[in-house]
Amino acid sequence: MAILLHPHPFSLIILLSLFSLLLNPCSCSHRKHLNVSKLQSDTDWSLAGATWYGPAAGAGSDGGACGYGDAVEKAPFSAKVSAGGPSLFKSGKGCGACYQVKCTGNEACSGSPVTVTITDECPGCVSESAHFDLSGTAFGAMATPGQADQLRNAGILQIQYRRVECEYPGASVAFHVDSGSNPNYFASLIEYEDGDGELAGVDLQQALHSNSWVPMQQSWGAVWKLDSGSGLRAPFSIRLTALESGNTLVAKNVIPAGWQPGKTYRSLVNFNA
Repeated sequence: MAILLHPHPFSLIILLSLFSLLLNPCSCSHRKHLNVSKLQSDTDWSLAGATWYGPAAGAGSDGGACGYGDAVEKAPFSAKVSAGGPSLFKSGKGCGACYQVKCTGNEACSGSPVTVTITDECPGCVSESAHFDLSGTAFGAMATPGQADQLRNAGILQIQYRRVECEYPGASVAFHVDSGSNPNYFASLIEYEDGDGELAGVDLQQALHSNSWVPMQQSWGAVWKLDSGSGLRAPFSIRLTALESGNTLVAKNVIPAGWQPGKTYRSLVNFNA
């Protein structure tokens, strides 16, 4: 005799649920996963004050205390530069360092980072532990599109900043010989260093002195000098030591025999090349 079972409705629901689990082994909710890399990048930002100077769409000053001259207006700087307070300028050792800056405290802020290079000094910027006196171009670049003037009208902002490696794609380290250089005295502005951007030391090697490096002294800003007191024999090779990483780079015979004051000589090397 067949026995007809009438399953309880509740049991039927359980069976259907189990069957669904077998067909779909993961029925977990779609949780938002923690973005570890984003968390790490967010935590290395520090606070600083920011102002701007010079023309609204300009490069601040014409080179300023680092000595870059009108190069600040051209690629690769492209006017996205800043004067630094004492903790950033570092008595000139901070020249060439690169930072990302961003703002969120003004309705015109985009919150997107802008990379700037230290090219000048702001000796009176001491109200915060770090202060960027940005070019008008760099300050406006922190704004949402079309809001640059509104952001510049704020005058002063609290921003976030972090140190980043300098990257100048396609550019090699360049040496602009100081106009006061002569056969016994050599000085040069050094620019476009990838990586640290800042230099801890510079050494010069004369022709026929393949094993002898003579240390140069920082003259001012990004200008380094060697006052030998006697005739210097070109071509010169120049060795750079980065401030933070300690990496070294040699520009072999970059200053040719017959070099001239006021001329720029481009090497074939860079730290990230």
